[in-house]
Amino acid sequence: MKTIDKIPTSKIQRATKLVSTGLKVGVNYAKYYGEKMVKTEAEAKDNLNEANATDIYDGLKNLKGSALKVAQMLSMEKNILPNAYVDKFSLSQFSVPPLSAPLVAKTFKKYFKKTPSEVFDTFTAESVNAASIGQVHKATKGDKKLAVKIQYPGVADSISSDLALVKPIALRMFNIKGEGTDDYFKEIENKLIEETNYTLELQQSIEISEACKHIPNLKFPKYYEEFSSNKILTMDWMDGLHISEFTKQNNNPAVSNKLGQSLWDFYMFQMHTLKKVHADPHPGNFLVSPENELVAIDFGCMKEVPLTFYTPYFELAEKENIEDPAFFEAKLYELEILKPTDTSEEIVFFKTLFHEMLSLFTTPLQQEVFDFSNPTFFNKIAELSTKYAQSTELKKMNGNRGSKHFIYINRTFFGLYNLMHDLQPNHIIINNYKTL
Repeated sequence: MKTIDKIPTSKIQRATKLVSTGLKVGVNYAKYYGEKMVKTEAEAKDNLNEANATDIYDGLKNLKGSALKVAQMLSMEKNILPNAYVDKFSLSQFSVPPLSAPLVAKTFKKYFKKTPSEVFDTFTAESVNAASIGQVHKATKGDKKLAVKIQYPGVADSISSDLALVKPIALRMFNIKGEGTDDYFKEIENKLIEETNYTLELQQSIEISEACKHIPNLKFPKYYEEFSSNKILTMDWMDGLHISEFTKQNNNPAVSNKLGQSLWDFYMFQMHTLKKVHADPHPGNFLVSPENELVAIDFGCMKEVPLTFYTPYFELAEKENIEDPAFFEAKLYELEILKPTDTSEEIVFFKTLFHEMLSLFTTPLQQEVFDFSNPTFFNKIAELSTKYAQSTELKKMNGNRGSKHFIYINRTFFGLYNLMHDLQPNHIIINNYKTL
């Protein structure tokens, strides 16, 4: 793969890159209108989506950082975006152009005060994995095989300006409309800033791996503080395939159930016991080992779940509460979904919308055992997403709804559901984490 010798770091450089990408999208639309005259609407639209996805991804991948992180998040929106975008943006999870060897050495020297060869016995100059915020290199020290994650230069400093430039995409991604979006956007910005703090990630990684080490068939690398800094993170090298690669070749239901149960127990234990959860569950953050064990490898994005949010949120995961009109409405106010300033029309609309959504999304939580290989559940989610994405009534409403905590908690569950859908386990014990 072609390497990158320089990353635009100034606001002007990054804005110029995004503007040039926007111009390419404009050209694609001009071609689309021309093609509509000689091709079917479906063919012209498919070509437009493919061209836009390619140009947008190509523009973002060289910027790295927050701009590319948006593409990574968007790649999980399987029920909203056309396949062309999902397929192209999913590359940002673990396969983007890496930094060149000279830039790696320069970056390492700047933040660690030493070259890689002065710290490790061996160090691969070429990265083995490159994503939105950093890239990973193999290294050895004594008998230890290590993974060394190096943050791209300028990523932390450009977060605020990057998000200002891609804010329209982010707002659409999280379906945030209307006035008062600052709290939501600040939540996103704060989480991205945390992800660039590798000292914090080191601490979180050690804490979560220690707290969850009892979960069967779930493994974590060991982390090395002496080989880490604010921009460099060193851990054990873990052999395995990313979940998305593994699922393409797995056809063993027993293995699917084993991995699915570990993944489900991991998230339920975090959510309900730790009240702090890994809020970035995409395929690039999990491996399947040669022994068919689940390996969790990235804890840069962790979300605290305050009790003031946790309690009403999970009270609405119980069927009897959803079906109790007075209780249901009271909790919608508690979660800031309904507002004291709402009109009667808005109250009726959003009560109906969230009743339908919660009745569906909480279905697995209301069972003793759930079959994630059954397509019915996921088809209904896709249908509901399409229904409200196309709702003209929703577009007229003030769609700025819910506590800021919804952004990452909902993203956690959507990401978890997507991973379970990929793994296809047919027998998951929902409250198994309580007995571990």
